[in-house]
Amino acid sequence: MSKLFEVSTINGMQLANRFVRSATWEGMAGEDGSITPALLSCMRQLAEGQVGLIISSHAYIKPEGQAGSKQIGIYKDELIDGLKQVTEAVHNQGGKIVLQMAHSGCSANPKLTGLEALGPSDGEGPPCREMTLEDIQDLIEAFGAAAGRAVRAGFDGVQMHAAHGYLLNQFLSPLYNKRTDAYGGKVDGRYRILREVLKKVRSVVGDGYPILIKLNSQDFLEGGLTLEDSLAVGRWLQEDGIDAIELSGGMLKAGKLGPSRTGIVSEDKEAYFLEAAKVFKEQIKVPLMLVGGLRSLTVAEQIIDQGFADYISMCRPFIREPGLIKRWKSGDVRKAACLSDNLCFGPAMAGEGIYCVVEKKEKEKASK
Repeated sequence: MSKLFEVSTINGMQLANRFVRSATWEGMAGEDGSITPALLSCMRQLAEGQVGLIISSHAYIKPEGQAGSKQIGIYKDELIDGLKQVTEAVHNQGGKIVLQMAHSGCSANPKLTGLEALGPSDGEGPPCREMTLEDIQDLIEAFGAAAGRAVRAGFDGVQMHAAHGYLLNQFLSPLYNKRTDAYGGKVDGRYRILREVLKKVRSVVGDGYPILIKLNSQDFLEGGLTLEDSLAVGRWLQEDGIDAIELSGGMLKAGKLGPSRTGIVSEDKEAYFLEAAKVFKEQIKVPLMLVGGLRSLTVAEQIIDQGFADYISMCRPFIREPGLIKRWKSGDVRKAACLSDNLCFGPAMAGEGIYCVVEKKEKEKASK
C-alpha cells in the first residue's frame, strides 16, 4: 500500500494516514466564536471522510485578534463545551483534530471587533497600534491560556498560526516588523516572540502533547520574509521543541502569489511551495507538512516517496469533497474535483458559510 496510508505518529499522536486538512475560515461559528451545528457537521464529515489529521479553522485567542465574522474563538472558557462537541464528533469517527491558535494583528477589523488593532509596528498594511512590551506579554499569556482550553476541550494538539499575514507572521516579516527593540531587527529578534509563545504553550500542555506551527516559507512581497530567514526560523523552532511544521507561503495581499492560488489545472501547477519544502527537508528533521495546491494522488505519492515532505496538507479540495481520502483509499484515484477557483470564499464572506459554489450549481442543474 502507498506510504500515504501508513500509520504514523507526531509526539505520540497516532495518525491513520499522511493526509492533513489544513485550516481555513469557514464562517460558520456563532457571533461570539461559538460552535454551531453547521460547523460541527463540517468537522464530522471530514472525520467520516478519513482525513488523517484535521486542523481546525483559525481560532482567535483574544477578542481584538478576530480576523473575520463567524470565526471560531478560543479566547474564553465559556467556549470549551462547544469545542468539546467537535473533538468528540471527530474522535467518534476515529479521527484526530488539532486546534489552530491565531491572532490577526494588523489584519483585524476594528469595525468588527470594536477594539483597536495591534501589530508589531504601525507601518505597513492597515492602521494598527504598535504593541508595547506589556501587550506582547499579554499575547504570550493568551496563547498559553488558549492552549490550556484546547487541552480541556479534548483536542489532540495545537497549532500556532505564523503564516498568511497574521500576527506571528507579521513579527517575522521585516515588511511589517519595524521594531528596534529585542522583538525586531534581524531575524533572530523577529523570531523572539515565537520562541516565547512556544515556550509558554509547552509549559501549559506538557512535553507529551503535540505543538505544530503553520509557517510561511516566504511572504512573496518585496521587503517581506525570505526563504533564507524562514529556514533559520525553522531551525530554531526545531531546537525549541516544535513537533511539526506545516509549510505554506504568501500573504492575502500577495495576489497571484498568495496562499490560495487559482489556475491549478494540471499536475505541474500543483504543490507550489514544493521547492521551499525541499530546502527545509535538507536541514530540518521534524515532520514537515506541505500545503499549497495539491490535487492529485500521484503528485502526493511522489512528494512522500522522494522524502520532500512527511504529510500532504490540503484545504479547498475538502470543501467540495470531505470524503476525498476515503475515495482515494477505495481505489478511485481521480484527482480532486476542486477547480481552485476560490469561489468558495464568497458565501463565507456573505455570511452563509463556506461551500463549493460550482458543486451547488451542478446539483441545482441536475435537479431541474
